[in-house]
Amino acid sequence: MDKLRSMEVFARVVERGSLTAAADALDMSPPAVVRALAALERSVGARLLHRTTRRQSLSDEGREYYERCKRVLAEVEEADAVLSARRTSPRGRLRVTAPVMYGRLHLARRINAFLSRYPGVEVELLLLDRVIDLVEEGVDAAIRIGQLPDSTLVAKRIGETRRVVCAAPAYLKRAGTPKAPADLASMHAIVFSGLSPGNEWVFAGKSPLRVTVKPRLRTNQFDAAIDACLAGLGCGQFLCYQVDALVAAGRLKRVLTAHEPSPLPISVVYPNARLLSANLRALLEFFEKSRSRPDDDRITR
Repeated sequence: MDKLRSMEVFARVVERGSLTAAADALDMSPPAVVRALAALERSVGARLLHRTTRRQSLSDEGREYYERCKRVLAEVEEADAVLSARRTSPRGRLRVTAPVMYGRLHLARRINAFLSRYPGVEVELLLLDRVIDLVEEGVDAAIRIGQLPDSTLVAKRIGETRRVVCAAPAYLKRAGTPKAPADLASMHAIVFSGLSPGNEWVFAGKSPLRVTVKPRLRTNQFDAAIDACLAGLGCGQFLCYQVDALVAAGRLKRVLTAHEPSPLPISVVYPNARLLSANLRALLEFFEKSRSRPDDDRITR
């Protein structure tokens, strides 16, 4: 503790520009500051500051030591803050964004459970089918689906989902059930542009297998694409969480399951900050606990 205190004294003298100003900032007497500096210089075996009655300046050794002192003191301050944050109950506003359908079908229920667990927190849930700049728009965390580009954001994987092809049983009875991805080229397709911007659907193989489909309907609205599939107008490609309930009810049938591509990660991302707020830390821990309980109403499928 004496060494850390001496390092803090040295750093404050450098930052404040004088022994007197540093003494005031540290609530110490100037002679005590001088003694702390002298003890530190003896400890490291080098002159850190050139001091005269009129001015002071860093030596070459002092300049390098100051940079290291800043890092050490910052680490100590952060360690204290982390423990303090863990003791502090989450409180105040937390802004979270997610894709519209994922938020409606899965995330909203988990946010409600989170709010019940932490009554001091207020959540603003923004459901948007676009990627926003979290820092610029003041958002604490975002749910992102798919492979993430390199960025300054921190990502924590909370689940996964798959691209699946499905159709109404009536359409498959009329048009036949595709046995291989290539069969889709001669069938009607319902294209949800939020998932497939072009007319190519990708399937698993020794290398990714791309099939060009013929859209009977192309729409940027998920609900409209689902309605078209339910009406028997063609096969649609969706993320499995979007159609699980309809498949379970028998209203849609999943096809080409053996050819589905690898799962897509579902991640919570947040700005790169060395110290997480108590609110965000609580949300991340809540997601992790939800994921680890298979009997719970999880946020991922």
